[in-house]
Amino acid sequence: MASQDGGRTVALSRQLSLAHDELRRLINGLKNDLESGAGHRHTGGGTLAAHCLAFCSALETHHRGEDDGLFAQLVRERPDLAGTVAKLVEDHGLISSILSRVAELARQADGGPGPDEAIRRELDGLAAIMESHFRYEERVIGAALDRTVPDGDWPEPVFRPVRT
Repeated sequence: MASQDGGRTVALSRQLSLAHDELRRLINGLKNDLESGAGHRHTGGGTLAAHCLAFCSALETHHRGEDDGLFAQLVRERPDLAGTVAKLVEDHGLISSILSRVAELARQADGGPGPDEAIRRELDGLAAIMESHFRYEERVIGAALDRTVPDGDWPEPVFRPVRT
């Protein structure tokens, strides 16, 4: 069953997927730069450390927006999804701790030769966790938004766009 008005919540589902795609693109770019031995210069300008920090900030902002906006409203509309949302918020906490480690390693690397291998390992682990989390979120939350959540009176905006 599509959302009653067929618009707002379906658009939110699409926006969620697009935000995840952008975050995937950003982390893959960081990983590729490390793999290619781009050193401490990022191909887009600025240091690799600066781009790591920008990525960490973008992912944190995305998750805060979900927690405070999208998920809060979703639970109001669909209380039966409270357990699922709680699990996703728990995942956000785990991801946040990894982001803190990546940010710390990036700051250490900013002054010269740094812990590229440690950053690479953290980014590999983060990418795997993100992918699992995003797929689950898109499958469960996206499906709810696409089919079973009325458009109703959703506040503007319910989550922030990804920006680096």
